Amino acid sequence: MRGTLKYGVPIAAGLGVGGYALSQGEDPGSAALAAGAGLLGGAAGLKGARNIALAGKYGGQLSRQAQGLLGRAEDRLSRASYGAKNDLVSDALLNLSGAAGNVAEQITPRNIGKAMAAGAVPAAALTAGLGGVALGAIPGAMGLPGFQQGGGIDPESPYISQNPRGLGMTTMQYV
Repeated sequence: MRGTLKYGVPIAAGLGVGGYALSQGEDPGSAALAAGAGLLGGAAGLKGARNIALAGKYGGQLSRQAQGLLGRAEDRLSRASYGAKNDLVSDALLNLSGAAGNVAEQITPRNIGKAMAAGAVPAAALTAGLGGVALGAIPGAMGLPGFQQGGGIDPESPYISQNPRGLGMTTMQYV
């Protein structure tokens, strides 16, 4: 496998997951953990995607069922085209019938495996990234810097006052 794919796809997956975590308001530490976990998940998904037999023993059965369904649709469309009163409708139905036949030829166990493999990398990266965000809650609970949610504290806010006499009063009062 080329180095561009071997390293580039997991790095892109990690950066994408980390960037998405930041855009959703996660703290920087959790976003970094999400990016690292997304990178590992992308690498695992890529490794799994290389195995085209991902469709497993059901690929042949899925292919036969889909081809049968499209074959029946092709037959019905071609029969309906002969009963159409308008030539334009008849031509459209014949074109749809031919398209259904062409699609049926493309549904093979190998192509089903390729389609499943195409979804393996993003699914693995996003799932692992979610685990990274969840993992970021542990250092956040311990109070480590960079892992706390929330924004900065406004020292001039009346609700952050150190004055024990009441929340509505500010600390400094001028006479």
